[in-house]
Amino acid sequence: MRYDFKKIEKKWQKIWAAKGHKQSCEGPILRSSSFGGQRKKYVLDMFPYPSGSGLHVGHLVGYVGSDIISRFYRMKGCQILHPMGWDAFGLPAENYAIKNKIHPSIAVKENIKNFKEELNAIGFSYDWDKEINTTDPAYYKWTQWIFLQMFKAGLAYEAEVPVNWCPKDKTVLANEEVTDGRCDRCDSLVERKKLKQWILKITSYADRLLGDLEGLDWPERVKEMQRNWIGKSEGTLIKFQIPMIGDQIEVFTTRPDTIDGVTYLVIAPEHSLIENHKLKIKNYEEVKKYVETASHKTDLMRQEQSKEKTGVELKGIKAINPFNNDEISVWVADYVLGHYGSGAIMAVPQYDERDREFAQKFNLPVIDKLLVEFSGEKAVKYKLRDWIFSRQRYWGEPIPIIKCEKCGNQPVPEENLPVVLPDVESYEPTGEAESPLAVIENWVNVQCPKCGGLAKRETNTMPQWAGSCWYYLAYLMQGINNFKFPISAYKDIFKNWLPVDLYIGGVEHAVLHLLYVRFWHKFLYDIKAVPTLEPFQKLMNQGLIMGTDGQKMSKSRENTVSAKEITEEFGADSLRVYEMFMGPFGDSKPWDVHGIIGIERFLNRIHNLINPKSHPPVGGPNPNQIANNQKDRIEKLLNKTIKKVTEDIESFKFNTAISALMILVNEMEKNPNLKIENYKLIIKLLFPFVPHLAQELWEKLGNSSLLDCELWPQYDEKLIKEEDVELVVQINNKVRGRIVVKSKLSQKEVERLVFSEKSIEKWIQGNKIKKVIFISDKLINFII
Repeated sequence: MRYDFKKIEKKWQKIWAAKGHKQSCEGPILRSSSFGGQRKKYVLDMFPYPSGSGLHVGHLVGYVGSDIISRFYRMKGCQILHPMGWDAFGLPAENYAIKNKIHPSIAVKENIKNFKEELNAIGFSYDWDKEINTTDPAYYKWTQWIFLQMFKAGLAYEAEVPVNWCPKDKTVLANEEVTDGRCDRCDSLVERKKLKQWILKITSYADRLLGDLEGLDWPERVKEMQRNWIGKSEGTLIKFQIPMIGDQIEVFTTRPDTIDGVTYLVIAPEHSLIENHKLKIKNYEEVKKYVETASHKTDLMRQEQSKEKTGVELKGIKAINPFNNDEISVWVADYVLGHYGSGAIMAVPQYDERDREFAQKFNLPVIDKLLVEFSGEKAVKYKLRDWIFSRQRYWGEPIPIIKCEKCGNQPVPEENLPVVLPDVESYEPTGEAESPLAVIENWVNVQCPKCGGLAKRETNTMPQWAGSCWYYLAYLMQGINNFKFPISAYKDIFKNWLPVDLYIGGVEHAVLHLLYVRFWHKFLYDIKAVPTLEPFQKLMNQGLIMGTDGQKMSKSRENTVSAKEITEEFGADSLRVYEMFMGPFGDSKPWDVHGIIGIERFLNRIHNLINPKSHPPVGGPNPNQIANNQKDRIEKLLNKTIKKVTEDIESFKFNTAISALMILVNEMEKNPNLKIENYKLIIKLLFPFVPHLAQELWEKLGNSSLLDCELWPQYDEKLIKEEDVELVVQINNKVRGRIVVKSKLSQKEVERLVFSEKSIEKWIQGNKIKKVIFISDKLINFII
């Protein structure tokens, strides 16, 4: 019989919404408006981007996992912070708004409302008192404040640099937002442009970002991805003098011992030498044309190993090899990147295949030289580049800088924050190298805060990653006088709750969000705003739920499965359990509707097992009717299950925890007259997974408390240590049954148990036992 999950789930969601998950408990959990307590657990999800299409089942994996952990640790007596908010600035919201001809602020508001309703319909225990929204001026006031502190510290600067330009999204992209030469967001082929941009000096923190990874409880693959992206190389900086122009080319190399084999130098098309000495380059027009062609290629295209090598010699420019004083030619080639190393390489065709191919094409010398010892200057280089921070779009945080022709870039005074994004009708990107904000004259034109003269606001906006760089702090600040200044007001709160104990999200954020947020946190640590070196102590990555076609769920593939539809058909608890039962938490697995049907049947069995109205009577008056060995068996299995589920939840092995619960339910179904205490224990074990059903059954057993406030079951060590054995029962050497007994029982104790088993007693009844063969813990054989 199918239980009424719709009625039950709505009932408890309404109660939870009224009481809240911060103030719903008494007793072991500290209940006050202030944070603190010696046993805290800050459990955090990577907050979602509220899209218009709503949640599909793949979105929920991490949220279900974090909710299980949160409910579990509440019952363990910890004070829990488990908040949720919205990462709502940036391209996805703006593109959705443009497509649907609705203002981004209206679209975001509607999408947040829908997302929140769908999350609550799954029964998540979020503390909505701490809800934040990155598009709220009260929120991004602090995003702007942090930017200003970076500006004052010299970590935010403006420069004209080659950038990644997405022709479809019509904006600049950071290096981390480009994969294989394409925009991560829309998959368009990225172009290269030279634009004046705001940049954050993340490279100043490269060594700390690398070294501090070692102390984090993070998946090794995420650590390795960050190590590779930071790309630390230790080597030698060699200076090749160019006497005829009074300049030099610096080359970073990890192989200084090959210097005697250098036959030419190659510089990147972006190298400053070309522009600085164009009058000395005899074929400058040819070089200029080559540089222009290279500017339209992506880094991936330029470094493609299979492509034919191209290049142009800088005629009239010769460098001197500092080891042997040989005069060597200087070339420009697009396979050398201006942002990697020093933007120049020393070519050693004897030892490098790429250099050899280039030399063969242009008839450059390849000389056979021995490896030598060479003293240069020791150097460390990083693959990591500074973070391009400007975006030429409307829907983002305004950069709090005022541009004055007399005074230069000036910070907006802190008392004038936030610089509020103006509400405009036209917000479509211009396609040019400026934001749509540039044409809003009454917003752009202001007074210089330094000289009082005419000035203009910065019109580029921040990237979508800005607001997510500090949102975990905002949850601690929200609700306490709403983000008050100065930041020192939160010193004690940050000390009590940081770092985040558990952070759950996708591995795809390893070198975007996770790298950026660590950078911001370390800066905040340096200015004594936060007390910890790192924001997140433990990180868990959830696996993907693939579509039935085996592909990643996406709207474009039309293979998404609506979480709302599944919840309406099978119930939130069934969806929660199925997503955790499909396989290990971090693995990818395909969606199969038949699997959730089986889970729904399992939950119905639990309902019918424990619900007093489903059978007479639970915990009935004659529990002694159950054989002692059966009662012992259930008690032992129950304690083993408590241990198993406890350990599995703590280690994110939710699928095996559910398997253990299924085994326990199977055994309990065979013994319908167990003690009520046994049913209470299994309800508690089930609660983190199926909060609605468990809470309903808890109430039906006569309890008025919320299970969040009940203590997690403890197992009996003695029962765990004692081992059950399965004993074979034979009559005249033929197997007539098997019984489970405690190990090391005597022959008389085993005989007494066998005689109480009706299924075996019938074989002996009325016959004279001539002999008993007993092998301890293995076999008993009656010869009749």
